[in-house]
Amino acid sequence: MVRLIPDDELVGSSVVANNTMNRERGLSGVNSCARELGFDPAQWLLGRGGAAPAWLDLCSGEGRAMVEAARRLPEGAVLTGVDLVGPLAPPPDADALPGLRLVTAALADWTPRRSYDLITCVHGLHYLGDQLGVIAKAASWLAPEGRFAAHFDPESVRWAGGASAGRAVVAALRGAGFEYRARRHLLVLEGGRSVHLPFAYAGADAEAGPTYTGQPAVASHYRAPERT
Repeated sequence: MVRLIPDDELVGSSVVANNTMNRERGLSGVNSCARELGFDPAQWLLGRGGAAPAWLDLCSGEGRAMVEAARRLPEGAVLTGVDLVGPLAPPPDADALPGLRLVTAALADWTPRRSYDLITCVHGLHYLGDQLGVIAKAASWLAPEGRFAAHFDPESVRWAGGASAGRAVVAALRGAGFEYRARRHLLVLEGGRSVHLPFAYAGADAEAGPTYTGQPAVASHYRAPERT
């Protein structure tokens, strides 16, 4: 029988705490956000115009992509990276990047004080417990004309008993306005909004095995809402 654990226990598991997949990812190039997402976040923000673009990167690792973007974006830009482990050392020119903030926190416990034009999560959702809860919160943190883009594996969401909930979850996400691009395993939402997903989080399986990346990951288990 699958052992489901709460998020406060999950953050100390070896799969989550020792995950190195996102630590070194940069903004562009071979190992980059641009390659994984299919667009360059900084270039996308610059193309929107405006004096103070804002980007939130969830599961940001060392924050290298954020640092590179902060050097390219105009003065006044706001860049926030959130990661469970966080950067091991601040960038050497941190004082010259006043809009950059790298936060060490569990996403289940963190909430921003503003909205963002762009919110990304590159191969990070499948290391979280309540993936759907984070997705719904991110939608509410998004600016009215902003974009949310995150890698999502439907096989990592399951019913409490262990069967795949992927088809039902993808259908609910599409019904809420998300687009799921299966080839890239990418979930995209254009425009911030309040999102309700009809699933009750039951706990996480930290021993679910590898996801499509080939790396060990977490399975998020849900119960369907009771019918009245």
